[in-house]
Amino acid sequence: MKLRLCRVQFAFVLPALLSSSLLLCLLFSQSSHASLTKTSARTIAQASTSASPEDDGSRTVLIGYAGPLSGTSAAVGKSMANAAQLAVDEANKRGLQIQGRPVQLKLLIQDDRTNPRTAELIARYLVRSGVVGVIGHWNSAASLAAAPIYNAGGVIQISPASMSNLFTQQGNRAAFRTIGNNDSAGSYTADYAVKTLQARRFLVVDDGTPFGRGFVEQFSRSAKELGAQIVGSHSVSDKTSDFNAVLIDALKLRPDAVMFGGLELQASTLARSLKRRSPGIRFIGSSGTVGLPFLRAAGADGNGSVVLEPGLPMYKMPGWKNFEKNYMQKFDSNIELFAPFAYDATQVLIAAMRQANSMEPKKIAEALHEIHFSGMTGPISFNQQGDLNNPTFTIYEVENQSWVVKKVISGSAN
Repeated sequence: MKLRLCRVQFAFVLPALLSSSLLLCLLFSQSSHASLTKTSARTIAQASTSASPEDDGSRTVLIGYAGPLSGTSAAVGKSMANAAQLAVDEANKRGLQIQGRPVQLKLLIQDDRTNPRTAELIARYLVRSGVVGVIGHWNSAASLAAAPIYNAGGVIQISPASMSNLFTQQGNRAAFRTIGNNDSAGSYTADYAVKTLQARRFLVVDDGTPFGRGFVEQFSRSAKELGAQIVGSHSVSDKTSDFNAVLIDALKLRPDAVMFGGLELQASTLARSLKRRSPGIRFIGSSGTVGLPFLRAAGADGNGSVVLEPGLPMYKMPGWKNFEKNYMQKFDSNIELFAPFAYDATQVLIAAMRQANSMEPKKIAEALHEIHFSGMTGPISFNQQGDLNNPTFTIYEVENQSWVVKKVISGSAN
């Protein structure tokens, strides 16, 4: 069955106040994040959640969102921000009470440009703003850069997209993710490549990022355990479009497949070049590749490419129909691959606030470790590291320039 890629309504508004606030953040960026103590974060949070004399006694609780809203990954970042906003709006419409008093939620949206340094600045700004938690970041490098700052500030971080194992291995009990990790993804990709595709010889390439390296390392380990051979390996910059060295090795070593750990635009460049230079070699991508950008850039040369992505196919997600309808009524953009996981990350954070009956991040984080939530993507619960229990994955292949579902895999967190 073909993956549905929906056109939906998008209306993204970023208040001018945030731009000025970010400028202030930049001016003070030289200060050490060690100064962001849990005590100061709680003081700011209390100020941000207090009620004004004119209101009805309700309090405003801030939730942060951090992801790419500009650059080559803007589409996926905006879609994730939309999904998080939808979850906040729905919760406000239903009504939320903490300790018997009404609470109004507000989403504070920031653009990290997928840049680790910018992610650090954004993290400092969000901590200073008194958010209880942050939905983000998208790429693992940004999440890893921001994580120590959130941890020092006593702020919860739930990533809907970062798959690097390192993210949940830092001893931070307030870091979570709503998708599977690299260990699971790399292992299942290798299993499919060896057992289903009958590939035995692999040339592996990573983009030098924590995500790309981690994915390729786990793929390689699992492939070897299954009796396959890694005939060569390359590490490239995540900004390069020059894969000549890889293509020369592919001609010389004649692998059955080239496995690339990196994102969709680089993946499309390598897949297109590989098909033209070595048409008998299959291209295998890593998570984050499925979507229109790859299909548009690779064209017919992308046919035969295989990728494993987190989660069920969208149309099989338990809450997909309602999510799709509500999103389409509110926004004007594609529903990108990670948007459902951002929606569920926001939902589960709000559910944990309700379960803890508290606005204190520490209590909310403990509730997240205990929660069993029925999300629109499926059941959500976390292990002690903050990884998703029993994550699901889907294998896709490009046929006639469309992504086609080949296999759905359910597993457990590593």
